[in-house]
Amino acid sequence: MKKSIVVILFLALLSVSGCHTGARRQSLPAASLGVTDSAEMISPQYAQGFRVTYADGCRLLEIRDPQQANGTEYRYALVPRGTQPAGIPAGYEVIEVPVRSVICMTSLQLSNFIKMDALDRVVGITSGRHLKNEAMQRRLDNGQAKKIGIEGNFDTEVIMSVNPDLIFISPYKRGGYDSMKDVGIPLVPHLGYKEMTPLGQAEWIKLVALFIGEEAAANEKFAGIEQRYAGLKQLTAGVQERPVVFSGELRGGNWYAVGGQSFLAQLFRDAGADYFLENDVQSGGVTLDFETVYSLAERAPYWRILNSYPGTFSYEALLAEDPRYGDFRAFKEKGVVYCNLGEKPFYENTPTEPEVVLADLIKAFHPDLLPGYTPSYYELLK
Repeated sequence: MKKSIVVILFLALLSVSGCHTGARRQSLPAASLGVTDSAEMISPQYAQGFRVTYADGCRLLEIRDPQQANGTEYRYALVPRGTQPAGIPAGYEVIEVPVRSVICMTSLQLSNFIKMDALDRVVGITSGRHLKNEAMQRRLDNGQAKKIGIEGNFDTEVIMSVNPDLIFISPYKRGGYDSMKDVGIPLVPHLGYKEMTPLGQAEWIKLVALFIGEEAAANEKFAGIEQRYAGLKQLTAGVQERPVVFSGELRGGNWYAVGGQSFLAQLFRDAGADYFLENDVQSGGVTLDFETVYSLAERAPYWRILNSYPGTFSYEALLAEDPRYGDFRAFKEKGVVYCNLGEKPFYENTPTEPEVVLADLIKAFHPDLLPGYTPSYYELLK
């Protein structure tokens, strides 16, 4: 009875200006920034890649790779627009906030602006591939936003023509940012994609909020995400059987999956399943051969697949790609958990909707826990 009540509650929820520093930097009253309520202050609880200190007249923001405790740290002093505060610590790049226009380099970055209802600030993106958001597509169609090229081959003339206040980058990907440095626009790394937990990745909406002046809204939105995620996770806490799930497909002779410490592996665990690379210590992508995958996943009842198959994906189409797929138990027993990128706004929505993805996975692995739920992204392949 209690479990049924939790399910009902979940479904209802789902539908719905100077700086001073010393030997020790301390957070000073937020009122000096016009912040009068603790609800307006950003304090990440899950994200490991950024932190913020509320100093006298500015916010001191530090960003680093969530997977490297001693890696490069990027430092910014966010000051109210139009002010020239004194005493900013050495090594902090000054950026006036709120920013009025930005360029997003990745779908994950764009997802933050979608979640924050702030697409009017986005004046440039790298590509429209997989873009499903109608509002962003309209901005591209009517010229309010431009495509600036791809990593390694950016069009600096287009970048200069949109003249953004800020460019979010992914410094550990293919790069090509050297040419952009000469443009004189602040480059800020957005490393949410390197977080190792779903809630940690989603919490990067708070970093974006610091730049657009929407801290209270970000805190409220994330609190809702966190609450719904926790409720779902509790549903699977007492499951008696935890099925094994494997992930990925063969591409060019190699099987591409993600490591056992990735946010996807954590999603599987929270959904009441065990990942086939559970003992793997990597958090990013891993490349395996077919024989290794088969030895680990032959008897796994579930197989997660994410692709852009043209047309209707099916077990027949999967078998046509490689006859060996038919030897997996997940194939034989129709246990493929599938999302078609050509049909679903996966990359632009799911980074800030981990609770929805979690619900989809629970529906696949333990359908009795969410009997009235309709999946949004992943569902069992027909």
